Amino acid sequence: MSRQRPRRAAVTGLGVIAPNGQHADAYWKSVREGLFVLDRITREGCENMPLRVGGEVRAFDAADHIDEPFLVQTDRFSHFAMAAAALALEDAGLSRGELEEPYSVGVVTAAGSGGGEFGQRELQKLWGQGSKFVGPYQSIAWFYAASTGQISIWSGFKGPCGVVASDEAGGLDAIAHAARAVRRGTGAMVVGAAEAPLAPYSMVCQLGYPELSTADDPERAYLPFTKAARGFSPAEGGAVLVVEEENRAREREVPVRALVAGHAATFTGASRWDESREGLARAIRGALDEAGCAPEEIDVVFADAMGVPDADRAEAEALVDALGAHGTRVPVTAPKTGMGRAYCAAPVLDVAAAVFAMEHGQIPPTPHVFDICHDLDLVMSRARPAELRTALVLSRGLMGSNAALVLRRGDSAR
Repeated sequence: MSRQRPRRAAVTGLGVIAPNGQHADAYWKSVREGLFVLDRITREGCENMPLRVGGEVRAFDAADHIDEPFLVQTDRFSHFAMAAAALALEDAGLSRGELEEPYSVGVVTAAGSGGGEFGQRELQKLWGQGSKFVGPYQSIAWFYAASTGQISIWSGFKGPCGVVASDEAGGLDAIAHAARAVRRGTGAMVVGAAEAPLAPYSMVCQLGYPELSTADDPERAYLPFTKAARGFSPAEGGAVLVVEEENRAREREVPVRALVAGHAATFTGASRWDESREGLARAIRGALDEAGCAPEEIDVVFADAMGVPDADRAEAEALVDALGAHGTRVPVTAPKTGMGRAYCAAPVLDVAAAVFAMEHGQIPPTPHVFDICHDLDLVMSRARPAELRTALVLSRGLMGSNAALVLRRGDSAR
């Protein structure tokens, strides 16, 4: 008796709003070329903050992507998410509001901080003018789940929805949640993360993180795996994927860009970077096991790249713990050093870069990083041609989460 092949989760659409590109193709071009866009933060009210350097999404007009009624009730982080979702749906050949089966499509996003800018504006009205001047959307626009809710309402999707309210690793956990929903029977999931941490209130909240770089010079602010490492620079923006059942994608005659093959997560506690070595290694092994992937099959690693000496050392050692000798030979990259670390959105942006890397057979460089002090084959200076069939994406959060995601190349390599 023939057995039906298990349902597989395929990536069919990518949408990106990032400091180095406001479209997936523009983002990939910048990542491939190692474009460095970290700069002094210019957002209003942030000029005198101790945090000076970050990755801003400049010249972004939310009205180009989002209908006016939704703009007034959403924060900048949701604007990024909704714009990226619209681009991802277009890339996947799916139309908002025109689905024959709206219950077959769900939404899940990850968020680490929510809508600080919107919340700050309304609180200023409360204390400066009185409660009558506070709008009704204050109660929802700041909330972690706002992006999930607005994307599903805006698009007419009525399938399973959720939010991962977590630290950075939540971006990978959200993708895993979406992939499992597809394997259990959902037709497609819109999944991703977007953050907007470069506003006065949000920036004040970040200042308690010892891992944050307060360097004045953008060129010295974020240098992971080097002796000059002094923390990370934050970024805004995000990425959204369309993940759908592989056979459904083929019936729609859209390219399968990648397969979500395996994921695992652990928790080792806030700022316990020495302990993150074991936790990250366990997450890597778990993701490999779920993917049915041998360590030597990993062709490229997209590193977490915290930029904190203890955390960088723990990550390099975790690769050897999990991959053996292959951990020192496999090419490693961290494109985020060119644009900053966008909290929950950072690993989702890495996933988008990994999909492009496998399609084009090029490992993007780690911008502006030289002379590393760890036993890693870190790709620097320029992109490296390579046959890429399997990618490993890593993420750790400031609160102690660790996650690993294994991607397999789809059939759209070119």
